[in-house]
Amino acid sequence: MQNKKRSTSALKTLKRILSIILKRYWPQLLLVFLCIIITSFSTVYGTSFTQKLIDDIIPELQKKYSETGIVDSSYLWKKVTPVIIFYAIGVISSYTNARLVVYVANSTLKSVRDDMFKHMQTLPIMYFDRHSHGEIMSRYTNDTDTLRQMISQSIPQLITSVITMIMIATFMFITNWILALIVIFTVCLMVVVTRFLGGRSSKGFIKQQIDLGALNGYVEEMLEGQKVVKVFNHEQEAKQAFDEVNNRLCQTATKANTYANILMPIMNNLGYISYSITIMVGSYLALNSILGFTVGALVSYLGYNKMFCNQVSQVSNQFNAVIMALAGSERIFELLDEKPEEDKGYVTLVNAKIVNGELQEATGRTGIWAWKHPHHDGTITYTRVTGDVRFFDVDFGYYPDKIVLHNVSLFAKPGQKIAFVGATGAGKTTITNLINRFYDIQDGKIRFDGININKIKKSDLRKALGMVLQDTNLFTGTIMENIRYGKLDATDEEVYQAAKLANADKFIKHLPDGYNTILTDNASQLSQGQRQLLSIARAAISNPPVLILDEATSSIDTRTEALVTDGMDKLMNGRTVFVIAHRLSTVKNSKAIMVLEQGHIIERGSHDELIEKKGKYYQLYTGAFELE
Repeated sequence: MQNKKRSTSALKTLKRILSIILKRYWPQLLLVFLCIIITSFSTVYGTSFTQKLIDDIIPELQKKYSETGIVDSSYLWKKVTPVIIFYAIGVISSYTNARLVVYVANSTLKSVRDDMFKHMQTLPIMYFDRHSHGEIMSRYTNDTDTLRQMISQSIPQLITSVITMIMIATFMFITNWILALIVIFTVCLMVVVTRFLGGRSSKGFIKQQIDLGALNGYVEEMLEGQKVVKVFNHEQEAKQAFDEVNNRLCQTATKANTYANILMPIMNNLGYISYSITIMVGSYLALNSILGFTVGALVSYLGYNKMFCNQVSQVSNQFNAVIMALAGSERIFELLDEKPEEDKGYVTLVNAKIVNGELQEATGRTGIWAWKHPHHDGTITYTRVTGDVRFFDVDFGYYPDKIVLHNVSLFAKPGQKIAFVGATGAGKTTITNLINRFYDIQDGKIRFDGININKIKKSDLRKALGMVLQDTNLFTGTIMENIRYGKLDATDEEVYQAAKLANADKFIKHLPDGYNTILTDNASQLSQGQRQLLSIARAAISNPPVLILDEATSSIDTRTEALVTDGMDKLMNGRTVFVIAHRLSTVKNSKAIMVLEQGHIIERGSHDELIEKKGKYYQLYTGAFELE
């Protein structure tokens, strides 16, 4: 039953691949098919010429030579020229076929990668939480490479072999049906062996692709964490863990390829047996002229036999490549079939202007943002974006059966600074992730300017939010391009102002190429503090009404923090700000401080109020209780 399910799944995957190719490249494939037929026919026709050469042409040449004493080369050229022309046409067809197949294969892979990357941008954050980066990358590299091999080599070779086999079988039956039955019997035996061994290798190839993805994921994780590995002298343990993953891949690959590798020798030996039987039976038929069988026909037939068995071997060999490619393709389609992030929001963020005391939608930037809220009766209302964020009895869990936030209620009025403190895992970052709808809540409501955030389109909601994360991600490109990432149409002057606001301008100007300095490998040539300053400048240029700072100054030294704090105060002016910080000195001036413990808000109030209560915040602040 399990094998049947795998076969059905593989067949569906193959149909899906072929439908993609046929839909986009059917004219090229039609020409490829025509080239394959021409190439196959020229090959088979060349073999059939052997019979004419031995039975007709050579005796005729010998006869003319005995009569005249001269070799009639014109007669020979007359007979051989058609064969040369056929072979030349075959060569041209083969070349054309190869060029077209390469074009179709690489174009298909480009389309598949485009589709994968485009779809990946629509997936929820939860997908990336549950899949390692290396495992996802394996789908773009190893799995697409096996797909390329299948499209450019395996499938064309299979089609070529099948068409050639049909043509050879036709010539064989025309030449001698008795010998043809011997070959067909041998081929049936080959098919049985192929099914037996191929079925056992297919499961191994599927497991091999999965284990290869796991290996890539582990290597990628170790590359990112090399400093941590060395600092804690964890090299030996890392090697042992890698050996386990690598051994698992070795075992599954060995099991899969064992059956695949013994298939070809078995096919060849069966072919030799068929060849030997054909010689014995064919010689008897030729010597006794049974059914008009001649020596020339026997020589030609032996060529057919060898070609036919070779094509069967090719089919069995490419069959394993197809199985491996289908295993990789299933993983590609798994990604493409992942459900995209749901977004049923219909409230959008627009530029607005005030006309006669009322908000109206504007075409250009006005410095005023509004929520455009269409209603069922056809009316549209505009609500000015002020940054009023409120939680009402919110429950949330990354998994439905494991709730990590319980009955969370809070409010942040426009321009207020709200801080979250608490031990790691208390739920601080989770709350900020809910504001921008990286995850959707199980119960309760979150409102932005009085509008349920479920009604706001996610892309528009996130435009109204700026984030500075603890883990800084900078992309390959210039410093100016990285800052402009927060506002793609920003002018150079706006980039300079954002950098000055974050106090990044000074160190940028000291770099050899200034704002045109190329950053690579997540800006590894910069210090952690400098990378964080660029991240803050990127948030500043987007000019959002709500700002989320998740440990934004955790990697910055005290001196740099003083510079950043000054810039952050300017950035936070007039904005609603949510701050997560372990350094309690950075949240003292917050309007309200929320103390979290195991997903519950256990204390709230200003710094002075919480100090006066002498509760958990007091213990944290005075050092009586550590955050970690």
